[in-house]
Amino acid sequence: MGDKGHSKDGLLGRLIALFVATFTISATANSGYAIIAVMKDDFVNKRKWFTEDEMADYIAIVQSAPGPMAVTSSMVVGYQSAGLLGSFAAVLGVILPPFLVMVLVTVFYQAIVNNPYVTIFMRGMQMGVVALLLDICIGLFRNATKEPGIYPLVVMVLAFLYVRFTGCSIMWLALACGIAGAVKALLVKREVESHE
Repeated sequence: MGDKGHSKDGLLGRLIALFVATFTISATANSGYAIIAVMKDDFVNKRKWFTEDEMADYIAIVQSAPGPMAVTSSMVVGYQSAGLLGSFAAVLGVILPPFLVMVLVTVFYQAIVNNPYVTIFMRGMQMGVVALLLDICIGLFRNATKEPGIYPLVVMVLAFLYVRFTGCSIMWLALACGIAGAVKALLVKREVESHE
C-alpha cells in the first residue's frame, strides 16, 4: 500500500508524480474502465506502488462509488499513495486533460464536426478502448477466481445476469454482492473455528 508518511520533499515528489501520472493517463486513455487498465499498469506494474490484490480492492471500491470512474479511481489511488493531498493531485491530473480538450472542441467544433479524418480517428479509438476493457475483464476475472471453489463464479454469473437482463440499479447489485461476500466470510470463519 502507498506510504503516506513522506517527508516534505518526499511528499512533494510523490504529489508531482501522481499529478503527472494521472494527467498523462487521462490524456492518453479514455475514461472509465480504460483509465483503470492504464492506472493498473502504471501504478502496479511500472511504479510498483501497489500490489495486484490492492489494486483489485481499489477497483472494487471505485466501482461501488458514485461519480465518474476516472475521478473516483484517481481519488482512491491518490489517497492511498499520498493521503488527502494525493487525492487532490491525482484528481486534478485526471480532470485537466478532458477539460482542456472540451475547451478546444468547443472552440473548433464547426471545423471538426464533419471531418472524415476525425470520424476515422474516433472509430479507431473505440477499438482500442474495447481491447483495454477486455484486458481489464480478464484481469478482474483472474483476481476473482483465485479463491478455490465455485462460489466466485456463481456470484459473477448471477451479477452478469442481473446487469444484462434486469435494468435495475447497480447499487442493488453492489449491496447484494457485499452481503454475499460477508456471508461467505462468516461461513469460512465458522468452518475454520469448527476445525480448531
